Amino acid sequence: MKVTLSALVLSLTLALPALAKEKEVAGVKFPETISVEGKELKLNGAGLRTKAIFKVYTAGLYVETTSKDSQQLISSDQVKRVRMTMLRDLEKSKITDAISDGIEKNNKAQMAALKQRLDTFNAAIPDLKKGDELLLTYVPGQGTTVESKAGQKISVEGKDFADALFGVWLGKNPVDGDLKDGMLGKED
Repeated sequence: MKVTLSALVLSLTLALPALAKEKEVAGVKFPETISVEGKELKLNGAGLRTKAIFKVYTAGLYVETTSKDSQQLISSDQVKRVRMTMLRDLEKSKITDAISDGIEKNNKAQMAALKQRLDTFNAAIPDLKKGDELLLTYVPGQGTTVESKAGQKISVEGKDFADALFGVWLGKNPVDGDLKDGMLGKED
């Protein structure tokens, strides 16, 4: 009995850190796994978006199959989510302008095909306050949803749109190189 109890205590002690594993970036915690559309997504990585000397937001990338290859992550047809947590108040126009610029920098040739859906996406982005979250989730065959507590939840169809959106952070011309490295898990 004593040996069994000791073994139980030891196994629980060793298991607790694994159960509570999460990554913290600028005070924001990202759990190692989340459930989306019945799929378990793993934290690929998380990082901090800065502009000049200001901390703007943290972003975590969750995917079914992790990778450090940005092009593989963008092009993969799997459930994926970017969870952004604001570290300062941001007006809608600041967010939508940055995302639109990022999509254009990485997808100039496709902009005509993406424009109407980008407008729909941008319409769903509200002003965000410090501590607010913005969830951008792609589900194969369904499209990309935008969710926040202050805005409407909308869905934008097309894998090409999802690829362009995720390219804002993971593309050849990312919004922030250090953030890209964090989301790729290269800063661990």
